[in-house]
This record gives sequence, C-alpha cells and structure tokens, in this order.
Amino acid sequence: LRMAAAGAAGQEKQLAPTLLSFFIYNPKLGPKEGEEEKKILFYHPNEVEKNEKIRNVGLCEAIVQFTRTFSPTKPAKSLHTQKNRQFFHEPEENFWMVMVVRNPIIEKHKDGKPVYEYQEEELLDKVYSSVLQQCYSMYKLFNGTFLRAMEDGGVKVLKERLEKFFHRYLQTLHLQSCDLLDVFCGISFFPLDKMTYLKIQSFINRMEESLNIVKYTAFLYNDQLIWSGLEQDDMRILYKYLTTSLFPRHMEPELAGRDSPIRAEMPGNLQHYGRFLTGPLNLNDPETKCRFPKIFVNTDDTYEELHLIVYKRISPLPFLCLSASIPPTLEFCRKLDSIVGPQLTVLASDICEQYNINKRISGAEKEPQFKFIYFNHMNLAEKSTIHMRKTPSVSLASVHPDLMKILGDINSDFSRVDEDEEIIVKAMSDYWVVGKKSDQRELYVILNQKNVNLIEVNEEVKKLCATQFNNIFFLD
Repeated sequence: LRMAAAGAAGQEKQLAPTLLSFFIYNPKLGPKEGEEEKKILFYHPNEVEKNEKIRNVGLCEAIVQFTRTFSPTKPAKSLHTQKNRQFFHEPEENFWMVMVVRNPIIEKHKDGKPVYEYQEEELLDKVYSSVLQQCYSMYKLFNGTFLRAMEDGGVKVLKERLEKFFHRYLQTLHLQSCDLLDVFCGISFFPLDKMTYLKIQSFINRMEESLNIVKYTAFLYNDQLIWSGLEQDDMRILYKYLTTSLFPRHMEPELAGRDSPIRAEMPGNLQHYGRFLTGPLNLNDPETKCRFPKIFVNTDDTYEELHLIVYKRISPLPFLCLSASIPPTLEFCRKLDSIVGPQLTVLASDICEQYNINKRISGAEKEPQFKFIYFNHMNLAEKSTIHMRKTPSVSLASVHPDLMKILGDINSDFSRVDEDEEIIVKAMSDYWVVGKKSDQRELYVILNQKNVNLIEVNEEVKKLCATQFNNIFFLD
C-alpha cells in the first residue's frame, strides 16, 4: 500500500508560472462604442482573436475604474483569481500596462486522468509588480516615453516601437525564477581600495577631456559596478540590461577555444587591447558600420538622448561611455581605442589584484551556515550569497522556493511600516529566516542549524553582521 501511495505521489508534476498575456492600452484613444480596438496599443500573444483582445482590455478597464471608487489615490495593482493573477501599472497618465501570469500548477493523476490544482497563493504581488515596472523602464531606456512616441508620429509610431521592443523583450522574462532581487533591482558594487579608485577617477577625467563628446562614463568588473556618472535610476536599469542581456551575448565567443568556429568569426582587432561590444566590429576596415544603440536618460526633466558605447578589454572589464546626441564616427572609435585600450590594461591588473585580495578575505570561511541578501535603498547596493549565476541571463536562487517566498513576505511587511524592525521566522525542518530593516537598509538571513532556539539564532545573526557588515551600522 505504501509503495502504491509513493508511486501516486511520484506522478505529481509542478508546472511553473507562465506569461499568459501582456498588453498596453489607453482608454482615451477609443472612447466611442465600436471603436474599442483603437485603445489597444500592443497585445501579446498577437494571434488572440480581436474580440477577445477587446473583451480582456475592457475587463481591465472596468476593474481599474471599479477599484477607484474605493481608493481614488491608489489605483489597482493586482487581481487574484483561481487560475491566474493580473498585474496593472499606469506608468504615464492614461497609459496602462497589464501582465497576466498563470498561477503555478500541481498536476496529479486520478484514475489515469490528469487533475490540475492551481496554487493561488504562491505568486508574490510585489515581485511581479516590480517585473512589470521594469518592462516599462527598459522600454523607456531605449525608446523614451510613450508620450514622446505620440509626439514623434502619433499612435502609429508608438505601436511600431512597442511591437519592435516587446516582441523581443517578453521572451527574456523568466517568470519562474523571479524573486526578491527583482523587487530591489539593485546594483552589485565592486569594493576598491582608495588608491585604485583614485586611479580610475583620474583615468575617467583624462578620457572625458580628450574625447569631448563623451557625456557620461561607467566602469564595470565581473558584472560589478566600479564607477558611474549617471543618475541612479538610469544606471540601475542600464546595469540590468548590461548584466542580463548585452554581456552574456558576448561571453560565448570569448569562452570558446582559440580554434573554435565561433572564435573564427570574431573581429580582427582582438590581438590589440580590446573591442567594441556596441558599434564597429573591426576598426581596421574603413567600410565598417559605426552604429551605436540610442538610449534615453533623465526623461523626467531634461530628456537626454545618448549613444551607448561599450568597450571591453579582453578581461571581465567593460567600460561604457555615453556620448551626446552626435553619432560617434569611426575616427572617434579609433581614438577611443588608442586612448582607452592601453589604459585599461594597466587598470585591469590593479583591479584584478584587488579582486584576488577580496576573494582571499571572503574565502577564509568555508561553506558558512548562513546565506544572506543585503540591500541599501540609498545607493541601490545589493549583495546576495543566495544567488548563483548559472545561466547567462537568469540569477538562480540556491535555496528552496518556499524560503524565497518567506523572504518576499518579510519584505512586504517591511514596506508597510516606516520604523526599523526585525522579523524572525522558523521555517521548514532546520531552517530559520531572519529579516532586519534598519535605516534604509535591509538584510535577510537564512540559517540552517539543528536544535537552536531564538536567542542562539539572534546571536548568529549578530556574528554575521560583525564579520560581513562590520562598517555598516545596524540599529538593534
């Protein structure tokens, strides 16, 4: 009997949350009856029948209007149903973005037929609302605001831009691995000693002086930010794009062996110091195309349109310049290559030395009994020992999803209050989860220890704060 029960349980299959639909509409564009289709600016999946699109958009409109009567200042954020969850976001006046996510499913077999159980409480509103907001931020980084597109050429231009951008971007949403890090959307910083930092500072000053069209500069090492001249909100979304999309795309050829077919296609200026990840492939070819992606920053006030130049020495050291609206020429790229290339080589060895020192210090403790996530709201600094970058674009958590959900729940509790607080949760078997919120900083610790009590857990967290965050003051 026990074996039969185990066999039945073994047939259970868990299906991850998936994106059912994603659409953008403006209720002001089709106010009259019979013109409802005009409201829809973008709809995924496109194959959906026209009347169903109109019906779904109409339903969302009704929900938003209905909830306004109860909460005029705070519009609807999400709607929970048995099979799915809908998330609403109004990034600009009258422009609504909606994302519908199917709840996770447990598939069981009863009398040889599949039976589906929807997990209604698994998805965290805050996580997926943040993912939806990032969809807008990422669109805005490369296209400017929706209103800007309307000014450039009306609804037609806006629809074209939305189609072009979201058709590709929605394929990169890994909804099954979204968690607390998507709420923070933070930046991982590289810790540097004063001397190396000053060297970088003077290099950037010299470079910006000699290449006068460079407006802003940023500097990274191993996907960690060393220096940035951009506003925080612009840098956080650009950082996300670079680390989850641009860099992984260029990693494969470099990791390939010297004689590999991928390697053979790489540009000819590799034996020199570096190459452009955006822009010209080969500086020695006068026919080479010199196109750089445009990005939009400071869209709230000054609205700057820039060209994104990413230059990389053959080491984990990408270097970004954002030039003014004048498109950079091949001559400019050659000049940048000759100035920046040799300098990066020198800086790379200094930074690499620092990296090895940091590694030695942190590697002193073998496999600690705790894992943590730290986030600072003031400078967006983020640090996680829970996540491992297994695949180029997805940051995977190395702990059980139930524990990640507890972290998300604690974070939701923190966001409801302004005061500092601490929450300790006894989770499954030997796990304890501790959340500390103190002066704009949040720390989440997962401990795995047998037979400990609350006081001992508290002591362990204090020890962790003393070793890992000795220069950060956590209020007790």
